[in-house]
Amino acid sequence: MAHQHHSATEEQDHDQEQAQEYEHEHDHKQITDSDGVTVESALVGDGLELSYPASEETIVDCARLDIPEAAVTALVGPNGSGKSTLLKSLSNHLEPDAGTVQIHGEDLDSFSQKELARELGVLSQENDSLGSITVEDLVYHGRYPHRGFFDSVSEEDHRAVNRAIELAGIDHICDTELGQLSGGQKQLAWIAMVLAQDTDVLLLDEPTTFLDIHHQFRVLETIRQLNEQKGVTVAVILHDISQAARFADYLVAIRDGELYDWGPPEEVVTEQLLADVFGVEATVKYEPELQVLPKQALPDNRL
Repeated sequence: MAHQHHSATEEQDHDQEQAQEYEHEHDHKQITDSDGVTVESALVGDGLELSYPASEETIVDCARLDIPEAAVTALVGPNGSGKSTLLKSLSNHLEPDAGTVQIHGEDLDSFSQKELARELGVLSQENDSLGSITVEDLVYHGRYPHRGFFDSVSEEDHRAVNRAIELAGIDHICDTELGQLSGGQKQLAWIAMVLAQDTDVLLLDEPTTFLDIHHQFRVLETIRQLNEQKGVTVAVILHDISQAARFADYLVAIRDGELYDWGPPEEVVTEQLLADVFGVEATVKYEPELQVLPKQALPDNRL
């Protein structure tokens, strides 16, 4: 019996080593396109260790995170895995304890707040509650990085705001005050504000929260359209792994504050990933398109 116990321990150690090797290899892997050319990244997080001021504990420990240029990247993982924390550091809303974040090869720290807002549009989950402002006024707030303090609203501002309102599909509520809107309508108004910023990079933290299925698809199609027509780089946190796999060019899977894997959805979404990261037993079908068919939750003590 002792001998068997010994081999089980050895087996466990071997499995752990393999898992560590796997993680190490996926931390640093470079992605190549169909022509074998290394994919350029608009945003790179390097050697990131992240925590919140009130806590000593490191929440995210990520050797390298790439957000490829002119592509849509979805960050996926269970609640509390560190997705929002990572996004905060990519948008300079959270100072890393260690490591750096660069946008187009320059440190985020080298930009003033206003300069960064011309490069980077951010939709967080923590929007201020501005009950008495109209939707249109909110969307005009998105233009502040492009104006001097005393500048009046330009023709370009009008065009950007009208385009953002149209893209978000909220023309019919643009004179309505935010306080009178449903959660979903408010979300679309905030999205329109970020679109009006007219940046080359967009970071969106669960933009489909509060939205019914019709509006979820509207938002995802709008983001896709911006990417395809204007080459906008998007990093988006999505709750639904199937939606993320269908909609994004790349997936970044995060588990317990560490990068589990990243790459094109058809390479990243596996039955193993769904078990390891999401704790579900599922079947993955790759034809005619990628499909995730969950079967059951796995026991919580499996990790």
